[in-house]
Amino acid sequence: TNVSVDWDFLIKIFQTVWHSSIEYFNVNSVTQLSAIKGYYFDYSGTSMKALTMKKVLITDLYFTQDDLYKIFADMNIVALTIAESEMIHMLCPSSDSPFRYLNFSKNDLTDLLFQKCDKLIKLETLNLQKNKFESLSKVSFMTSRMKSLKYLDMSNNLLSHDAPDVQCQWSKSLSELDLSSNQLTESVFECVPVNIKKLDLQNNQITSVPKGMAELKSLKELNLASNRLADLPGCGGFTSLEFLNIEMNLILTPSADFFQSCPRVRELQARHNPFKCSCELQDFIRLERQSGGKLFGWPSAYVCEYPEDLRGTQLKDFHLTELACNTTLLLVTALLLTLVLVAVVAFL
Repeated sequence: TNVSVDWDFLIKIFQTVWHSSIEYFNVNSVTQLSAIKGYYFDYSGTSMKALTMKKVLITDLYFTQDDLYKIFADMNIVALTIAESEMIHMLCPSSDSPFRYLNFSKNDLTDLLFQKCDKLIKLETLNLQKNKFESLSKVSFMTSRMKSLKYLDMSNNLLSHDAPDVQCQWSKSLSELDLSSNQLTESVFECVPVNIKKLDLQNNQITSVPKGMAELKSLKELNLASNRLADLPGCGGFTSLEFLNIEMNLILTPSADFFQSCPRVRELQARHNPFKCSCELQDFIRLERQSGGKLFGWPSAYVCEYPEDLRGTQLKDFHLTELACNTTLLLVTALLLTLVLVAVVAFL
């Protein structure tokens, strides 16, 4: 921790570690002082399993990028972390890599990373949160050759998908994808891995879930919290959905047919929406009670926002009479009363 060292000695430290009994090596707050140059690194006969480097500062402004990145790209270890280091690129390994875990979070990586790279055949977890990726389709192409990839974290980037004519190509093994805190709209559903099981789209700009999108038959968990949705999505495209988070959206009156269209949903998180207490909402509350308590956080986090005279009232305490909500019954009652009044007047 807190090391200032030139390139030659930094490489010697790594080379010493590589030929020792050390398996896990953590380096924090490193300042690299002198000129970076090409170096032949001997990876043979090592016990190393994981290297973690955080807060690396390179003071050399003029050097060949490949000389730096090649050392790390060809490491014969299972896990590599280089985080919070203003890293702008990483080379594809020169041969089939043993990497199963890569964490390059909090850097300055862009859409150029690992394009056309077919050497990460064992990679299962890739963390790229808090970088500068912009194109969701290019991210999908990046994963297409990662045959073992299961988890991908692309949260807190600059991702969007504004090219509906571009077909996305995701790794077929990808089962969990985190796209939270980006700039994605409802067009994101045109570029989602078909076999995905867990999808996080929290804190984006999604206003609806298109009904004509491709079916995600394996999807079990969907997080749409902190978006701009005005209603609950149906499960026409999510036939296996079990958990749905739709907290902090713009839902006034959720559709009463949600529980019927989503029979497999075991938990619905819909807290902190601006609910409009009306007859339609009363139908939703009634169906929720019949569903066996699937609403997470009920009843404390579910309160009326509109109309103003009911603001702050918990939904469980909101009631309207059958007469006020049934238009047919109201008309029949009004007609009968009118007929009775006419009869009385006529009799008098």
